[in-house]
Amino acid sequence: MDTKWATTELAWTSHPETGWEEVSGYDDAMNPIRTYQVCNVRELNQNNWLRSDFIPRKDVLRVYVEMKFTVRDCNSIPNIPGSCKETFNLFYYESDSDSATSTSPFWMENPYVKVDTIAPDESFSMLESGRVNTKIRSFGPLSKAGFYLAFQDLGACMSLISVRVFYKKCSTSIANFAVFPETATGAEATSLVIAPGTCVHNAVEVSVPLKLYCNGDGEWMVPVGACTCMAGFEPAVKESQCQACNPGTFKSKQGEGFCSPCPPNSRTSSGAASICSCRNGYYRADNDSPESGCTSPRNVISSVNETSLVLEWSEPRDQGGRDDLLYNVICKKCLPERGTCTRCDDNVDISPRHLGLTERHVTVRNLQAHTQYSFEIQAVNGVSNKSPYTPQFASVNITTNQAAPSSIPTVLLMGASANTMSLSWLPPEKPNGIILDYEIKYHEKDQGEAIAHTMTAQRSSARIEGLKPGTTYVVQVRARTVAGYGRYSSPSDFSTNHQADSDKTLQEQLPLIVGSLTAGLVFIIVVVVIAIVCLRKQRNGSESEYTEKLQQYITPGMKVYIDPFTYEDPNEAIREFAKEIDVSCVKIEEVIGAGEFGEVCRGRLKLPGRREIIVAIKTLKAGYTERQRRDFLSEASIMGQFDHPNIIRLEGVVTKSRPVMIVTEFMENGALDSFLRLNDGQFTVIQLVGMLRGIAAGMKYLSDMNYVHRDLAARNILVNSNLVCKVSDFGLSRFLEDDPNDPTYTSSLGGKIPIRWTAPEAIAYRKFTSASDVWSYGIVMWEVMSYGERPYWDMSNQDVINAVEQDYRLPPPMDCPTALHQLMLDCWVKERNLRPKFSQIVNTLDKLIRNAASLKVVTSTHSGASQPLLDRCMPDYTTFTTVGDWLDAIKMSRYCDNFLNAGFASFDLVAQMTSE
Repeated sequence: MDTKWATTELAWTSHPETGWEEVSGYDDAMNPIRTYQVCNVRELNQNNWLRSDFIPRKDVLRVYVEMKFTVRDCNSIPNIPGSCKETFNLFYYESDSDSATSTSPFWMENPYVKVDTIAPDESFSMLESGRVNTKIRSFGPLSKAGFYLAFQDLGACMSLISVRVFYKKCSTSIANFAVFPETATGAEATSLVIAPGTCVHNAVEVSVPLKLYCNGDGEWMVPVGACTCMAGFEPAVKESQCQACNPGTFKSKQGEGFCSPCPPNSRTSSGAASICSCRNGYYRADNDSPESGCTSPRNVISSVNETSLVLEWSEPRDQGGRDDLLYNVICKKCLPERGTCTRCDDNVDISPRHLGLTERHVTVRNLQAHTQYSFEIQAVNGVSNKSPYTPQFASVNITTNQAAPSSIPTVLLMGASANTMSLSWLPPEKPNGIILDYEIKYHEKDQGEAIAHTMTAQRSSARIEGLKPGTTYVVQVRARTVAGYGRYSSPSDFSTNHQADSDKTLQEQLPLIVGSLTAGLVFIIVVVVIAIVCLRKQRNGSESEYTEKLQQYITPGMKVYIDPFTYEDPNEAIREFAKEIDVSCVKIEEVIGAGEFGEVCRGRLKLPGRREIIVAIKTLKAGYTERQRRDFLSEASIMGQFDHPNIIRLEGVVTKSRPVMIVTEFMENGALDSFLRLNDGQFTVIQLVGMLRGIAAGMKYLSDMNYVHRDLAARNILVNSNLVCKVSDFGLSRFLEDDPNDPTYTSSLGGKIPIRWTAPEAIAYRKFTSASDVWSYGIVMWEVMSYGERPYWDMSNQDVINAVEQDYRLPPPMDCPTALHQLMLDCWVKERNLRPKFSQIVNTLDKLIRNAASLKVVTSTHSGASQPLLDRCMPDYTTFTTVGDWLDAIKMSRYCDNFLNAGFASFDLVAQMTSE
């Protein structure tokens, strides 16, 4: 508001009528203005009020008032009482509507709020022209729809020339290649208001979050985060834009650098290039960087000696303008009958090495005999790792000569008597052809090889007869092909039996007898333990804590989850698994939510000898029953057994004072589903897969401990400031009461079930296992990739059950990689034994993260066999006259325009649609 530009009466409200008077005048430039004057200085006890029209606040928290006025010097007015003033007061009054009248609110401080007493810098006398004073005051914070200004005169002779009401803001700004929107200042003059930023076009974030602080004077300060031009773009217009590289230039990396000319032997014909392609005859290797010129090797010379090979080659015609030239040798084994070549096995030895060679020659050993190989020589330099094209090489094809078989790896003694030995051995690792037969050489160990005996065998076993009793023999075996004999195996010592076979037999059987007695004793002990456990179970009426604890001894080294409800005294489970915290160490700062049993707060925990940390605190509301206390603390008894970076960490409990508390680590970003909805589309696929990998790792840990979560969903996953996801909400869902306003948990026989997240066998038969948790994990994957969309949208729970039973599965979310949706479908296999284990899910996600290219393949159509859309929709479409009526009946009326715009205006056309 600025009264300086008013051309008609302001008609503000004054009280009393003999006080302030609106008059017309002129400013210094002789422009007409409207002013208010008052000069009742000769009358005592003046209290004259002037109130402006209603001023809408909009979203402003603090406003400023500029007042231009003149004041008469009381000393220049003769014969006046001592009550003459040279000041006036400024007030404001907030209201949600323009409701003020001539009598309401009352003309007094409170309800009006005083801002300040305004005094002039200069006053004037009759002999001088009026000097105009300018004063600015501010007030806030404002919370209602608008406000009125009020001016109180207590006996001055003055003129209010103009009033201007304004607020301060930080204008739209571009800094560090990020745009920050116009932002109003805060409620206080010292407030700092955070403004989030977004990268300019063709720029990417290099540090997050992007934000600037707007101070009370409307000035930007304290920039946080930055963007930089992406590959193929360079800074322009004083670093406020990112413009594309011109044709013939490129920029391979994001950053503040500028585009560079293409390196030698490369070119680009389009703008915004991040790499220059090689000219014909020049190539880049897999590890070449775009900044390097392209190279080409030539003239490969080879010489073959049976199963070994020597390769030599000359320098490339052009080294790309660099002196850090290296060579790689790629070995491929070819199968002529199939016409294909594949990488050589790891046992092929390339000396001195096959990658990063500085010499131009290698020796290759351990090749298969009479086999065709292809060797490709690749010349690379220090900048050769970014080529978008398949590298090409100079190559040579060779065929190895026929070679003798390799040595027999192992010879085994299968049995022995006083005069015979039965032997068996493994065939050579490299037969290098068809094995014709084997030669066995043996001699008495004390006599040496001079009088050794030999025999042949057609198979990989033999029986040697005519040996001496109780004698040690040295045995070796070798194989023969058309290329001759291979090398003998390593010498092996075997002994024949003595004549006293019966004594030997008893001696051989003695370990078996002792082992049988030991096994019998162990069996008796196990039976006794089981009997004790069964008696205890009958007495307690449920599986006891000792049964659970026994598992830890039955499976050494493996920690097993213990259900706290198996304890006769639940308090014992709390004492065993949850650390008691003194209430003086806990400080509650603010309430951040409400739980089933009480409030959820943010606070601080300071334990002796440890630094203070921020924590989440769940409190048990007053008036609880003993059962509610037990159920509340059971989560701590469960959580306290877990120790994993993707499981919410329990800090401890407060049970010896009121209120009873559970203290856990604080997760800054809250529940995953709401966090994703708040940041829709803001993450890369790799970031989302990283979140899913963390959840899967946590569930693998729980599964390994034999813990079944039963309520795995995005709402029960918490996210910290580093986007680390942690599984939470252990066991509380089973205690939820019916809430008609929350259809998430639906009553079923034996408890409540989150239908949309639960496997069919768990819904139908209450069969909760790690396999049913895997089904729920598939739904969580869908929630994450759809940024928190509700599974099955607005279908009723019964419709979801029916659809899943009929093999309907959720389609891939928008831009969801095919590999991820396939993993979801694997989790949703009806036969629970065929679903992947969490360990397999973790391995699959790790492979996808390592091979990011696999995440670029996006499913373009819905999964499942094509079938007419109308056959799956109820009610029967033939009962409706228009497509719009039918869509309205199946609660899809919001898509009516989509159908009509696409030409589907009749049921004949709609009947041709499939799910795709």
